[in-house]
Amino acid sequence: MEPIPKTALILGVAGLIPFVWGAASALSPALAAWGGRFMGPLFLGHYVSLTYGTVILSFMSGVLWGFATKAQGPEAAVGYILSVTPALWAFFMVNGAAGDAAVNLFAGFLGLLLLDWHFWKMGTAPDWWLRLRAGLTLGVLACLLVPILTA
Repeated sequence: MEPIPKTALILGVAGLIPFVWGAASALSPALAAWGGRFMGPLFLGHYVSLTYGTVILSFMSGVLWGFATKAQGPEAAVGYILSVTPALWAFFMVNGAAGDAAVNLFAGFLGLLLLDWHFWKMGTAPDWWLRLRAGLTLGVLACLLVPILTA
């Protein structure tokens, strides 16, 4: 079993920071007030969680597209189609009330994990990919519970 490259792990974990910040600043008015002195309201609480989550789903579509390029024939065509679904999901489903948007974002990240598994199973994603993505997805889902339960 190939280890997760250190740089990928560090950058992946660093990518959780906005989700953790969003959850923490939603739960702590004092933290939100402190953060509000340095950044606008779109970088606090539910707003940052939902906005950043939408960006990450779109980014992951690009990653999956890259995996699709390693497939051939009909498998590649299916891969390209599947790769755009996280971005389309985010565009069409992450809107409206914060709680509803967070539920849809939560579902989008669960679906993304299934797509990660699909590309890993096809052999177009690295051996370590699913281990990295499963841990990161767990962190994202835990943070998204905050807007789901408090919005």
